Amino acid sequence: MKIPSTMKLLQIEAPGRAVWKDAPMPKPAAGEVLVRILGVSTCPHWDMHIFGGRPMFPGMKLEYPYLPGQPGHEAMGEVVARGKGATKHRIGDRVVAWRDTGKPRQGFYAQFNHFHEDDLLKVPASLAPAEIASLELAMCVEVSFQQLAALGGGLGRLGLSGLGPAGLLAVQFARAHGATEVVAFDPVPARRKLAKALGAHRVLAPDAAKWPASRQKNTLDDAIDLTGVPASIEFLMDRTRRCVTLFGVLREEVRFGMRHFFGPGLLLSGYANHNRTAAETALRLIREGKLQLAPLITRTLPFTRYAEAVELLRQKKAVKILFDPWA
Repeated sequence: MKIPSTMKLLQIEAPGRAVWKDAPMPKPAAGEVLVRILGVSTCPHWDMHIFGGRPMFPGMKLEYPYLPGQPGHEAMGEVVARGKGATKHRIGDRVVAWRDTGKPRQGFYAQFNHFHEDDLLKVPASLAPAEIASLELAMCVEVSFQQLAALGGGLGRLGLSGLGPAGLLAVQFARAHGATEVVAFDPVPARRKLAKALGAHRVLAPDAAKWPASRQKNTLDDAIDLTGVPASIEFLMDRTRRCVTLFGVLREEVRFGMRHFFGPGLLLSGYANHNRTAAETALRLIREGKLQLAPLITRTLPFTRYAEAVELLRQKKAVKILFDPWA
């Protein structure tokens, strides 16, 4: 295709104000490719925090106007140009971003973006944007399953707390990795219903009266918290035999007490590193039909409706929004 000299991208200019504006066409540097973006999905906490004027991580410094195209990072598209030395992807390949390097650079909330070729995976052309754009999130969730796998013994009864996008993917990963029972907790009925449809054996509200705390009777073997909320983490800790691993961003302290020290001692695991093996595992499961990303997409919208999209996420009326940069 003939590459134009300008494009459009989203920029959050101030808390609560985003513009879809003209910008110069980016040029791929050495080892990079230029991607024509076909679809990019929200990462709800990133969008709600940055658009709301709050840092995503404790100690993170925010400056506005925010980096152009950010915080968009869950994207797929087509390679249309290559920088010097970039040989891993050919012109016309469909690719998906599998990791966000965290470096200050243009994000994927745009019509085009330049990205290092090592941070992209080639994907089948038959996959629609909704079916593959969120692969980066799937990679992140698989990392938590890698941590549990390192403990050995396979997955027994696995508890999952928080059925946002990550939790709904965790339900599917748990089934794909052979969990004997998947128990999913969330206060929102619609999300419990979706988790059930995606393979959870049991879906429950996090109700301490209905599931009394005990690490010896009616316990979870392992659990993953996908909220980052201490009350949610401690709910799992009080009902899990072996390990609770944390996926959600932790912003407050969690209490580990004597009830977790014995019988046997509970393992509390933080997060590990993003890695290509996790991304390739997620892609393989998608191709095998064991992992579905499209059910997480509640709406597809143009970027001119970005503020509306974030409000839908904030009110929990959407799990994820897919943006079409060409609508």
